[in-house]
Amino acid sequence: MIKELFAVGAHFGYSKSRSHPSMRSFIYGFKNQQAVIDLEQTVGQLERASAFIRGLAMEGKEILLVGNKIEAMNIVRQAAESLDVPYVASRWLGGTFTNWPQIKSRIDRMHELKDKRDKGELSVYTKKEQLLFSREISRLERYLLSLSNMTKLPAAVVVIDPMQEAIVVSEAGKVKVPVVALAGSDCNLAGVNYPVVANDSNVKSIQFFVDKMVEAYRAGQSDAREAKVTA
Repeated sequence: MIKELFAVGAHFGYSKSRSHPSMRSFIYGFKNQQAVIDLEQTVGQLERASAFIRGLAMEGKEILLVGNKIEAMNIVRQAAESLDVPYVASRWLGGTFTNWPQIKSRIDRMHELKDKRDKGELSVYTKKEQLLFSREISRLERYLLSLSNMTKLPAAVVVIDPMQEAIVVSEAGKVKVPVVALAGSDCNLAGVNYPVVANDSNVKSIQFFVDKMVEAYRAGQSDAREAKVTA
């Protein structure tokens, strides 16, 4: 796997001046003041994170994918849709974890309005009122559509760049949701339960990490199906 990681540039860290102290033991050295990540450790971290995600999937538990930086948005969206799990790939709505009952009520409101619209039940209102309902639906969908199938807090959150998603990591810690994260050399690993230290700004590196998480989740689902057959 080390050759694959090298091929996607996973070993490239940030400049020495940007390296976070919590990353010291994961940096092999510096070349032209740029951190070089120790990929032998990254392999072990990937295996540990993958085993954790696989175990959750085998137990039928749901994960949440989060990647709001430009390089990660499409990758996270496509991966989540392929697994049919919730995701956030534009903007994290503060309180999604720590104020989940309120967020859930807004999701329920979105479903309610869309259902009424689809059944034609909003047609009894005036045109102005229908316009207001339409705007409300659009506003709710903008932030909550990708979470529309989430009925409770996830069993884990998979994050791209815990420095960029510091609020996500903080909220997850408060509600005891484990964090799996692809973390560059500038990241603080506090609050990250399953760190995978590697390049978190290169599209190829992000894709590699997300593919591994998807692979692990699908393997866990397969394990669950086989267990049912042999039970």
